[in-house]
Amino acid sequence: MTKGASRRGLLAGAASGGALAAHGAAAEEAVWSAEYWAEKGPRDSPVKLYLFRKRLGAPRPGEPARPVLFLVHGSSNSARPSFDLTVPGKGEYSLMNVFARLGYDVWTMDHENYGRSSRTESNSDIASGAADLAAAMPVVARETGAARLHMMGESSGALRAAVFAAKDPSRVDRLVLTAFTYTGKDSPTLTERAKRLDAFRASNKRLRDRAMIRSIFTRDMPGTSDMAVAEALADAELVFGDQTPTGTYLDMTSRLPVVQPEDVGSPVLLIRGEHDGIAAMADLQDFFGRLPNGDKQFVSLSHAAHALHYGLNRAQFWHAVHAFLSMPPPVAA
Repeated sequence: MTKGASRRGLLAGAASGGALAAHGAAAEEAVWSAEYWAEKGPRDSPVKLYLFRKRLGAPRPGEPARPVLFLVHGSSNSARPSFDLTVPGKGEYSLMNVFARLGYDVWTMDHENYGRSSRTESNSDIASGAADLAAAMPVVARETGAARLHMMGESSGALRAAVFAAKDPSRVDRLVLTAFTYTGKDSPTLTERAKRLDAFRASNKRLRDRAMIRSIFTRDMPGTSDMAVAEALADAELVFGDQTPTGTYLDMTSRLPVVQPEDVGSPVLLIRGEHDGIAAMADLQDFFGRLPNGDKQFVSLSHAAHALHYGLNRAQFWHAVHAFLSMPPPVAA
């Protein structure tokens, strides 16, 4: 069996049962997309935040509700290059397309100082990102009718998502934290990054050029991703310039932990690539063990590094996330 066939098989299996089966059967329907704007801050000078949405077919009055999945990007790249990337000749790399075809109503956003959102003097730290998510929620609720949604964050996006879920648990149903870090203890990536701590404190911006984007794919375990993906990501991201905020890097090198597991009441999937240098396994196991909700899972994926959704084994990642999000509700004893 070819790798492509294997990936298709995993997705077919993931979509074959559960509450999303009817939507999965409609996978021939075209993926529809739309753009929206949210605002935060003073009314006379708000920060404008770009939102993007994908689902199968345009919304129709009276249709069955679909589960809403909100994707939260990381430190270096904005929303659509992160979650809606096209890599010619290399198969599907749009996480939004994958989950739209599985029956989800998929949303993402550019945080302040990223992508199409407003440029300000802020360093766009984790707290700022959580405030961005709070500003986005009324837009999502208005357009979908959903009071609660699933949320998935990757890397510093996972920290943003966890902080938001702790502050506003009424909004978050199931929470997926991928490439997450808790205290940063014994993290090779953060140990190296901390050597630049003075620079992160001195400036609200850092260089994010093609070489830096390539390093995301090589710093942990070269060969776990196709470097054509790195080039496509750089092409998509660098249209926004070669500077990106320092706030999340400053938080992750000097202010961890930014969230305590006891404060996160949602069901949680913690998912880590075998070779991810952002957090040691013991650090994540400590976080996982202290999560208060018994509905929780910890998944470790082999032959994978930090950028799970860009990896050669990304179909395993899709499978794990969908299985968690579509799990039937528990029956109380």
